[in-house]
Amino acid sequence: MTKEDEKQLGQEGIVDLEEPKKMTREDWRKKKELEEQRKLGNAPAEVDEEGKDINPHIPQYIASVPWYIDPSKRPTLKHQRPQSEKQTEFSAIGDWYKRGVQDKSVATKYRKGACENCGAMTHQKKDCLERPRKVGAKFSGTGIAPDEHQQIQLSMDYDGKRDRWNGYDPDEHMRIVEEYSKVDLAKRTLKAQKLQEELATGKLMDQTVSREHNSEDEDEDKYADDIDMPGQNFDSKRRITVRNLRIREDIAKYLRNLDPNSAYYDPKTRAMRENPYSNTGKNPEEVGYAGDNFARYTGDTISMAQTQLFAWEAFDRGSDVHLQADPTKLELLHQSFKVKKEDFKEKQKESILEKYGGQEHLDAPPRELLLAQTEDYVEYSRHGAVIKGQEKAVARSKYEEDVLINNHTCIWGSYWKDGSWGYKCCHLLVKQSYCTGEAGKKTGVTVYCLLGNFNSTCVPFEEGLDDAEEEAPKTLLEMHQEKMKEKKKSKKHKKKDADSSDEEDESKKKEKLKRALTAEDQRLKQVAEMMQIDERKRPYNSLKEVREPTEEEMEAFRMKRSRPDDPMASFLNQ
Repeated sequence: MTKEDEKQLGQEGIVDLEEPKKMTREDWRKKKELEEQRKLGNAPAEVDEEGKDINPHIPQYIASVPWYIDPSKRPTLKHQRPQSEKQTEFSAIGDWYKRGVQDKSVATKYRKGACENCGAMTHQKKDCLERPRKVGAKFSGTGIAPDEHQQIQLSMDYDGKRDRWNGYDPDEHMRIVEEYSKVDLAKRTLKAQKLQEELATGKLMDQTVSREHNSEDEDEDKYADDIDMPGQNFDSKRRITVRNLRIREDIAKYLRNLDPNSAYYDPKTRAMRENPYSNTGKNPEEVGYAGDNFARYTGDTISMAQTQLFAWEAFDRGSDVHLQADPTKLELLHQSFKVKKEDFKEKQKESILEKYGGQEHLDAPPRELLLAQTEDYVEYSRHGAVIKGQEKAVARSKYEEDVLINNHTCIWGSYWKDGSWGYKCCHLLVKQSYCTGEAGKKTGVTVYCLLGNFNSTCVPFEEGLDDAEEEAPKTLLEMHQEKMKEKKKSKKHKKKDADSSDEEDESKKKEKLKRALTAEDQRLKQVAEMMQIDERKRPYNSLKEVREPTEEEMEAFRMKRSRPDDPMASFLNQ
């Protein structure tokens, strides 16, 4: 190599370490324009050597590497991130000192590298704590001491050193649970034995009678704390109900999904807007809690938001409406706006069709029916069952459909006769009955009881068949004659019973009126008792039977009704 080549190489090495040359004005202008476009989001962000985007708003003195360190001078943020080789590694959460380790089997021969005094492998002679022997284990080969157990060296961070549950054994908690369950079981057995003894001696009945007697005389406010409901706290002194922050039995939002990448929980407002089960694949409608946004966009909240938006837009256009001040006026205005909007759309559609045509394209049948083909791939077997693809969706119902029982070929309700439903296959009018088939139709058996539901009109299946075989079919003339005989018999009975029926009707009416009067007295007593009870302790009336009152009940109500305008009203109860 010549001296000139060495000089040239030296000059090139010096050039590599020199400061970069100054950019031209055109390059500087292009660079600034690119930076502005990146800040506005119109150009893609710059990428470092790891493939990560660099925020264009980061200053140049942070993103750029000094020219004397990296000659490539490519912007990066690697030097700003924590360096892996400088990060301290801490012990895992499950690592802890071993307790109660059993001693290993003692060696019988001296091992190379062990303590010369006692023969253990875990320390040397100078560190041995045993009494110095006259003849060490290295030379005697007897009395070799067992190896000590060396504990691991734990390296923990700030939180790990102060963790109160470090080294806790979960099996210890299960022992406590088992102990408490045994104590609870023993208490229950003792209580059951005590109740049986009290029932046998008769003490329990005396105690219940005394409790009922004492409860009537005691003050109502004494049991005010017993009416607490989940999520409410009743104050007997101020007589107000205070709503707690949340029901104690509810699961906290941040405990729904412990994955750190799940929905964000804001501890200040106690809000979790997203669905915590979004990454688990569960249906939001089947989950107990699907985020605050799910409740926000369900029910009438969407229509309420649309009404509020319409109120703002109408106020900007000069209409004096407000959602809270005049909601009725706003609702009527919103409905009329919707009607006018639909009419305008229809008129616009008709005008476009009149001008350009094309109504036949809108009235065309769907593409599936027109071309008899779809993009959905479905593969069928030779019997018509679907092998691949998705079957046609069937409308869901909470009732079981097409369920045939007791040998029936038709469902209950497929037959109607004389105001009653029945089975079409056998004309039986009794639900859950066994099917008799065509034989039931021929014999005219309409009531056949099964499973213990027998009536006076029930006829066994075999007897009905025998009667049908013995009796010959009647002609129309014979059937007419039988009907005329029955009519004559009924007329004779009506004449005899006409006189006695009037007296019986009057006696029946009097009895009904007596019953209605006693029932009205009981009702008035109940009303008086209810008016004395506190409003908060009155029972609900939603489960009582509601029906139209009879004539006797209305007469009893009129007789017992108190009239305050009557001057003799004060002497009624004397």
